[in-house]
Amino acid sequence: MKKTLLTIATMALLATACNHKAKTEAPQLTSGIDPSYLDTTANPVEDFYRYACGGWMDANPLKPEYSRYGSFDKLAETNQEQLRGLIDSVSAAQNEKGSISDKIATLYNIGMDSVKLNQQGAEPIQELLKGIAAINSREALAAKVAELHHIGIDPFFGIMNEADPDNSKMQMAWIWQTGLGMGDRDYYLEKKNADKREKYQDLIAKEMVMAGYDKMASFAGGGNIIAKMVMDVETGLAKAQYDKLKNRDPHATLHKMTLDELKKMAPAVAFDKYFAEMGLANIKNMNVGQPEYIAEVSKVLANANMESVKAYLAWNVVNTAAAYLSDDFVQANFEFFGKTMSGQEEMRPRWKRVTSTVNGAMSEALGQLYVAKYFPPEAKERMVTLVNNLKEAFAVRIDGANWMDPETKEKAKDKLAAILVKVGYPDKWRDYSKLEINDDSYFANVLRSNRFDVDYMMSKIDKPTDRDEWQMPPQMVNAYYNPTTNEICFPAAILQPPFFNMKADDAANYGAIGVVIGHEMTHGFDDQGHEYDKDGNLNNWWKESDATNFKTNAQVLIDHFNAIKVLDEPETFANGEFCLGENIADNGGLHISYVAMQKALEKQQVNGEPMDGYTPAQRFFLAYAAVWASNIRDEEIVRLTAMDVHSLAKWRVNGTLPHITEFIEAFNVQPGNKMYLAPEKRVTLW
Repeated sequence: MKKTLLTIATMALLATACNHKAKTEAPQLTSGIDPSYLDTTANPVEDFYRYACGGWMDANPLKPEYSRYGSFDKLAETNQEQLRGLIDSVSAAQNEKGSISDKIATLYNIGMDSVKLNQQGAEPIQELLKGIAAINSREALAAKVAELHHIGIDPFFGIMNEADPDNSKMQMAWIWQTGLGMGDRDYYLEKKNADKREKYQDLIAKEMVMAGYDKMASFAGGGNIIAKMVMDVETGLAKAQYDKLKNRDPHATLHKMTLDELKKMAPAVAFDKYFAEMGLANIKNMNVGQPEYIAEVSKVLANANMESVKAYLAWNVVNTAAAYLSDDFVQANFEFFGKTMSGQEEMRPRWKRVTSTVNGAMSEALGQLYVAKYFPPEAKERMVTLVNNLKEAFAVRIDGANWMDPETKEKAKDKLAAILVKVGYPDKWRDYSKLEINDDSYFANVLRSNRFDVDYMMSKIDKPTDRDEWQMPPQMVNAYYNPTTNEICFPAAILQPPFFNMKADDAANYGAIGVVIGHEMTHGFDDQGHEYDKDGNLNNWWKESDATNFKTNAQVLIDHFNAIKVLDEPETFANGEFCLGENIADNGGLHISYVAMQKALEKQQVNGEPMDGYTPAQRFFLAYAAVWASNIRDEEIVRLTAMDVHSLAKWRVNGTLPHITEFIEAFNVQPGNKMYLAPEKRVTLW
């Protein structure tokens, strides 16, 4: 049951004494601006990011284990320490065999047992590798792909449940391109990544020999030959994959097929047997995100050198397992994926890595413990009020959008009103009773957990969509919008400073968590989200003139970010098109939350006077910037610019705020200042 919220800024506390009522003062709220975050020697009109975050950046230099460390990471680190405490308390208790507490404790303890891990070495993957080495037919190759997918190892492609784009109330199977060890096709195809390709090949050669696959394979040659085989297969796959921009287009990745059509397109994959292995023997229809790629996979399975394909499958096993094996595998894996790819100087401590594994395997079980100990109910109540205020503000912004037709505005407001809001934690929790955790090997438990999750996903296919299900556990520092369910979700872990502060005046809360709320709402109307209607179906509800105006405004934002140089050496520019959805959401979130704050000021729910020397408007933008306080290594700048749909933290501030007129006015930014953008160049969509 929802409780009526009295806004803390205006609530009066009454005390009774000596048979009469006496008023006490309202609780004193802070400004929400932590002076330690600031660098007041910087000029806010030249570099607002440095002014708002420089103190935090200086006080939080990059630790060797991090390639990037920001407000998100610091909060996540605190949460991880809390999770470790919860796991320790569970481990210290007398747990019934097979109980969820026993499973948590067993998985954690076996992951922490470095002596046992080092004694076992590559033993936990020997059976899998020997099975691959023994393959002697094309049919057996296809069967092995299905077996690996069932335990969470995804060579060639992946399968998942997702909503039917034409009927979001039902789930269907989606087949999606994957299978590249370095993650993105550009690492295989672009000249600038030649050094990474060479080091990746060295990693393959080293770990395949460590695993003993060179002794199992039925051909003469060492690790270097195996590595070349794997690299040739992955490079061929990379050439056939859609690029990251095409994959962002929901229409370009919509290819619904019958099983017969899929089998005709990709006969060598043996999809009849594949779906039977995955528990989907009766499947009739699915969506294939990238059909040309799946056709290429079929050609590889049918025609490529069998030893090369077997080496590729074996490498998928080794690469998946390396983080859960002996220290030599873990270190070799880190040297490439940690140091070369991200610039990390040293590995995270074992307890952090193992806590992450337990959290991944039983996230909602830990989430229940986390919520019970760390999430105050009043935070959820206040958050629900903020969300409702943001919805009202968004409706005002829609009414004021002069680029939209009145009929389209009404449809936009209908979609806004239909957004499902999830705050804190789910009302029902996942059942882990069938998850098997044993004291045999760390990696064996990871595989059992993977299979448990795969079976869970497959069980949803061709079933009604469960809108009550959460896509994130409550202990995750994040938030999301899902277009197919038209929902926004704010897990408990994000509802704490610097995002949300129960002790602060709401000007700062509107600038921080308010913008996060507005950001997630705006995703329903960004370059991808606006393709879906209020029910989550891929359906064009726009008039042609609206779509044209949207694209015109969006292109200005693309061009603005494309011009931002994020690194001098190697010269790297932001990718405005790839990050368009997130940049639209940042822009919209700021506009929407600012309107909500103005309405709160009118209702005297926000202190209209300066606090700590800052007006409400200034507190709003300082709090927004504080969310993105961060330090980052050059290698990670390059990697994230290539891989992440979000702009880098600095540019979510300095690249976004010049478009916000209220920011320009709040800090008196003038033409000629670096933070200034002429009014005609500012983008306003939502």
